[in-house]
Amino acid sequence: MKNNSSRFASKLFACWHPVSYCSEVTKKPFATKLLDEPLVIWRGKDGQVHAMKDLCIHRGTALSLGWVKNDCIVCPYHAWEYDKSGSCVRIPQAPNTPIPKKAKISVYWCVEKYGLIWVALKEPEYQLPVIPEFNDSNYKFVNTGPFDWESDASRQVENFTDLGHFPWVHPGLLGEPDRPEVPACNVKIDKAVLHYTIVRPESINSKEFPIFGNKIVVNPVRKSTYQLHLPYTIVLRVGWGGTECILDLFVSQPISKNKCRGFCIVGRNFNHHISDKVYKDFEKVIFGQDKRIVESQRPEQVPFDFTEELHLKFDAVAMNYRKAMKKERLND
Repeated sequence: MKNNSSRFASKLFACWHPVSYCSEVTKKPFATKLLDEPLVIWRGKDGQVHAMKDLCIHRGTALSLGWVKNDCIVCPYHAWEYDKSGSCVRIPQAPNTPIPKKAKISVYWCVEKYGLIWVALKEPEYQLPVIPEFNDSNYKFVNTGPFDWESDASRQVENFTDLGHFPWVHPGLLGEPDRPEVPACNVKIDKAVLHYTIVRPESINSKEFPIFGNKIVVNPVRKSTYQLHLPYTIVLRVGWGGTECILDLFVSQPISKNKCRGFCIVGRNFNHHISDKVYKDFEKVIFGQDKRIVESQRPEQVPFDFTEELHLKFDAVAMNYRKAMKKERLND
């Protein structure tokens, strides 16, 4: 079968990518796709997650249509059983015949962390970010989305970092048209991580979404501290000068060249009385407003050649993101 790896930068296969929320993988196999590779995610008896190629070696059937039995995943077509190493351990039609060594499927690196299941198709070259808030009992977390877009993951990530669109795409929620200026920021690149902080005015809490921690009714100011972990992971901490903090963990799953899925986990150490549904609805509105814009962009992938688009000073984050992706050989 044709290998689609040539359609992507080879180093992307050695990165951790999200493939599902932990809650999505229960007792049944879970089907997904990463970098055009069909995957099946399943749990063993001990609850540990496993990631394999979603393809039975016998007749090419999707293993995700099968079931889990005896700590193995079972093909739905002929009931061949594969253990967590990917080896076939039972062929019901030939119980007395030695199992061929070829009866084995590809197994991938898989870990469960921060409410997500992460997979790397090759040995990972980067570590997952350290996010201590997930071990802080003062924080309450809610999963939002996921958000499926017809765009490359690079576009979805870059949109999350773009502040210039807030007044026009999210008026009254994240910005105001009468305050369109984007504050200058100093982007520092530490190997595969971009660090930067933005201090800017924000909209006053709306009645529908009273989720922010500002207490100043006139000209509230938000401090947003970003860590952008290449290629597609963002850790955002939002504060207002006090102890209140919102943590956003946003990660984009590169499903295929022009298809991605965004996972956004929101944590807060205040406003625990506000329903999680309010935060889910807020992100649904924001990502919905962004989706139609980003899906219209051409090319669908961020162009890493700086001459292909026009860049101004307030595009500093996007320019540094593209520069870092090229340096780490994570672009095409």
